[in-house]
Amino acid sequence: MAELNDELNESLSGEESSNEGAAGNETRGKWYKRLRKGITTSTSEKREMPEGLWSKCPECHYICTTSELKENLYVCPKCNYHHRIGSEDYFEILFDNQKYTELFDNIQSIDFLGFTDLKPYQKRLEEIHAKTDLKDSMRVAVGGMNNIEIVVACMDFEFIGGSLGSVMGEKFSRAVDYCIQYKLPFLVISKSGGARMMESAFSLMQLAKTSGKLSQLSDAGLPFISLLTDPTFGGISASFGMLGDFNIAEPGALIGFAGPRVIKETIKKDLPEGFQRSEFLLEHGFLDFIVDRKVLKTKLSTLIHLLEP
Repeated sequence: MAELNDELNESLSGEESSNEGAAGNETRGKWYKRLRKGITTSTSEKREMPEGLWSKCPECHYICTTSELKENLYVCPKCNYHHRIGSEDYFEILFDNQKYTELFDNIQSIDFLGFTDLKPYQKRLEEIHAKTDLKDSMRVAVGGMNNIEIVVACMDFEFIGGSLGSVMGEKFSRAVDYCIQYKLPFLVISKSGGARMMESAFSLMQLAKTSGKLSQLSDAGLPFISLLTDPTFGGISASFGMLGDFNIAEPGALIGFAGPRVIKETIKKDLPEGFQRSEFLLEHGFLDFIVDRKVLKTKLSTLIHLLEP
């Protein structure tokens, strides 16, 4: 045993060793050649793998570089899982040459109720503003999409779960007024956990406010397309999220009002497989169609052409 350990140490160190076998003495060659001995690297000089270089699919666990994932529009190359992305990514995907003009970016949320739960609402807002460039959970932009001028309102889940508050409702209303003024189609990309509890009844009032503005858009004869992404819940699905002339969704998106756990505990029954996924909703008539992100721009352009008078 001691001889075997000595041979192993010699092999790992790159030193020559001899092995006396039945056929006689044979010199075993080194599997690598050490040019310098005693090489050590200080901790300060050691290089760590940069964060954010690789991405792992939560569905199939396929690992690829973030640059490869971005080139594939944040869709898994192996299983077609649609990763959650923000408004800036959607704007780059939809608008021609990634050129657009952001609208109504001068308004942002404030704590007008002095609300406090685990921490003051105002402190939450300050922390989010310090970490991101977002001013609220929705951004509105106008630009060309395959040479079609369109207004796009997109939510950011990063901002308090994309929750519906007074600022989102105001941006939505102003976006509708802009569409009516310039006679443009309106696209809303939903990604939200529901109404923002920190604004209490003010957030709930936005359900009626946004729904009323869509009536004005309809009276003007302008199309409204609602794109539901993962996840879309609560007050969004209970108001404008399901009021589109066309309600469409991305593959595998979780869509509903209350969460599956809450529903199961309420009705005391097991839920169907895939319950609240976009494929289940399409099968039961809640959606018009499901569109892959890689063909989203083309499908939307075709749809708007079909809706033109």
